[in-house]
Amino acid sequence: MAKQDYYEVLGLSRDATEDDVKKAYRRLALKYHPDKNPGSKEAEEKFKEATEAYEVLKDPQKRSTYDRFGHAGLSGAEGFGGFDFTSFDLSDALRAFMRDFGSFGSIFDEFFGTTSRGTRRSYQKGQDLQIRLKLTLEEIATGVEKKIKLKKLQRCEECNGTGAERGSSKKVCPKCQGSGQIRRVSRSLFGQFVNVTTCDYCNGEGMVVDRPCPVCGGDGRVKGSSTISVKIPPGVTTGNYIQMRSAGDAGPRGGPAGDVIVFIQEKEHPNFQRRGDDIVHETLISFAQAALGDEVTIPTLDGNMNLKIPSGTQSGKIFKLKGRGIPRLHGYGRGDELIRVLVWVPTRLTSEEKKLLKELASKENMKPPEGDKSFFEKLRGTLGF
Repeated sequence: MAKQDYYEVLGLSRDATEDDVKKAYRRLALKYHPDKNPGSKEAEEKFKEATEAYEVLKDPQKRSTYDRFGHAGLSGAEGFGGFDFTSFDLSDALRAFMRDFGSFGSIFDEFFGTTSRGTRRSYQKGQDLQIRLKLTLEEIATGVEKKIKLKKLQRCEECNGTGAERGSSKKVCPKCQGSGQIRRVSRSLFGQFVNVTTCDYCNGEGMVVDRPCPVCGGDGRVKGSSTISVKIPPGVTTGNYIQMRSAGDAGPRGGPAGDVIVFIQEKEHPNFQRRGDDIVHETLISFAQAALGDEVTIPTLDGNMNLKIPSGTQSGKIFKLKGRGIPRLHGYGRGDELIRVLVWVPTRLTSEEKKLLKELASKENMKPPEGDKSFFEKLRGTLGF
C-alpha cells in the first residue's frame, strides 16, 4: 500500500515552517494518542502515521531529502541518527512523542489549561553543536575513530551548574509560585477559557537565583573545551550524520545538555571517483599495450593489484574488480572497483616514428571495421546508460 504524502498527513503545505509542523503534529497527537483511544487500531495507525511524518518534516536534512526524492529517498537510510521507517512501529512513535512533548498528560494540560502534576517546571536545553568531519575514501572503506576537540559551554564548577553563589540557594519564583507557568483566565459568552504560558520571570524553571554565582554570573555555565571520540562505521557518505546525545553545550542552571551532530563530508581522492558503493579509476595505456596486451599495476583501496589487459583492448573498455569498492552501510559486502582503460595517443613524434606509423597504418588489420559501433555506443552499453 502506497504511503500518504507527509505534508498531507499533517494537513500542511510544502512551505510550512518548523513551528507549523510542530503545531500540526501536536494537534493530531492529542486527537489520536492511544491513551485517549484505547483499543482503537485506526487511531493507533493515525498516531503512527502522524509521528512518522513529524519525524521527517521537523528535521531539515530529512525534509530536504524527502522533498527531493519522496519516500524512496528515506528508505533504509534513517538508521544513522534517526528512525528506520521500514520498521517504524507504535513503540517508536510513542518514544518520539515522549522525547519532544513529555507524557500525554502534559500535552493535554497545555492544550486545555489543566494539570495532573501541580507544577510544570521546565529547564532550558543547551545548544546543539554541529561539526563537519572530512574523511578520505580509505577511512570510509575501513571505518575510523576520530578525536574531535570542541569549544562549548560547560557546567560551572564553582556553583555546580546551579547559577547560585556558594552558600546560597535558589528560591521559589515569586511570579509563578514555583509552577513555571502563568495562567490567565478569561470569560466570555461561551464560557471560561484558561491560557497557560511559560513564566517569563524564571523561564519556566519555577525557581530563581537570589545571589548569582560570581564566576558564571548566574547562568550555571562557563566557556570551556572538551574532546569527544566519534566512531565512524564503514560505508558512510557525504550527508550522513552521527548524533551524540548530551555532548553539546550544557543547559543553563542545570538544564540538560544539547547534542553534538557530526556531519560526514567525503574528501576528493586523487585516484578514485565514488559512484554509490562502487569506485571508478581511470588508467592510461599505450597503443602497443592495447594492441598486444599487457599487465599493468592498478591502485585499489587495499593496495596495488595487477590487471591483465587482453590484446585488442579498445579505449574506454571497463574492467571490474569485484568487492574492491566501498562497504555497504545498510547491507553486506562491498561494491566494486571499475577500471576504465584509456589509450594514450602520443602528441610529439620523430620523423622516423611517423614513417613507421604510416607504414603500419597502410596494413589491412590497422583499419577500423566499417559499420562497427562507435566508441560512445560501446561505452554506454558497458555502463548501462
